[in-house]
Amino acid sequence: MTQLTDHRRDRGPATAELMRTALELAAHGVPPLPLRAGKVPFGNCPRCAGGACGGRPNMKSAGPCQCPAPCHAWAAATLDPRVLTSPTWAAAWREAVAIGYHPGGAGLTVVDLDTPAAVAWARQTLPRTRTVPTTRGQHWIYRSVMRSANAVRPGVDIKSHMQYARWLGHGTGRMLDLPSAVRALIVKEDTTPAPRKVVSSTPRAPWSRHAATGCGHTEGFVRTGLDRGLALVRARTESGAGSQAFGVARFLAVQHTACPGPCGLEALGEEIVAAAVAVGVPEDYARRAVTNGLNTGQGGES
Repeated sequence: MTQLTDHRRDRGPATAELMRTALELAAHGVPPLPLRAGKVPFGNCPRCAGGACGGRPNMKSAGPCQCPAPCHAWAAATLDPRVLTSPTWAAAWREAVAIGYHPGGAGLTVVDLDTPAAVAWARQTLPRTRTVPTTRGQHWIYRSVMRSANAVRPGVDIKSHMQYARWLGHGTGRMLDLPSAVRALIVKEDTTPAPRKVVSSTPRAPWSRHAATGCGHTEGFVRTGLDRGLALVRARTESGAGSQAFGVARFLAVQHTACPGPCGLEALGEEIVAAAVAVGVPEDYARRAVTNGLNTGQGGES
């Protein structure tokens, strides 16, 4: 009991600092949200868990929804100090370990460079702009908003509209307008090729309880979540199947962060890859997107 009390006391100053930063960001037009362990948004409230609510009615823009606590990931980001300091958000701030923000809501685009090789590529290819160091690479921040996309090339994600990024400081350098070279990174993903009879080149066994011996969920729970995710990927016959695959992989991985493991996430990932390939996403791209999604959902930092 003493340890629990000490833990709560230790979290006090950290919580206050996160709150101060969040309010400062909101005052400057940058909509923040709390991030929990793993540097990911808090899970949806029970009413909205597993997509039961059908999604917010205004998911194209960030801001408070009808749910009292932070809900719907990036869409919870808000500029309203009354929401940020509300009693219903207090529990989230007490458990938060970092702050995220919605770049699109601030009129910004973040080029997330996740490896040294990606940083080297950007230095040779893109105009230098405001730069923020990350654990494994850099965030390059430009003015203006564009569609978000993950795994646009090895180690590179685009975070802007309908996406969140970690707040890691103001960075250094003069911020430039979004160049055409960044917009061009998602051209290949703008239109998903027509569906064709393509399957993964190396078929693997589907998820089963025999492999996922350390998973804390029932088989029905896992299959229901996976089936819903696969349906979302398969519905992207015109555009965005690769990005949808990333999102599904990340969502599923987040559900297993409290499991002792193993949870057989690789098998789940293979089924997502196969669904994306079936609607025309190149297998290498699909595999990269799903791998990034699983890593991010399990707490990998960007």
